[in-house]
Amino acid sequence: MRIIRLKEVIDSTGLARSTIYKYIAEGTFPKPVSLGDRCVGWVDSEVHDWILARIEERDLAEGTAVRSTGHLSMAS
Repeated sequence: MRIIRLKEVIDSTGLARSTIYKYIAEGTFPKPVSLGDRCVGWVDSEVHDWILARIEERDLAEGTAVRSTGHLSMAS
């Protein structure tokens, strides 16, 4: 298990700091782990899984769009 700091989370996700904390508040992004009084980090595998879930959502949405387009093309 590896703990990563905010800079690496930003680099991995492409999200801004404020967006990461907004998603955490909404419950849609992994919560940080306290490493000390003023220090937090994220479990690398949790951030990685979050990224994979976004990719899966994209692929499912594209698959639905392709099926719909294919269906309409066949009906024409």
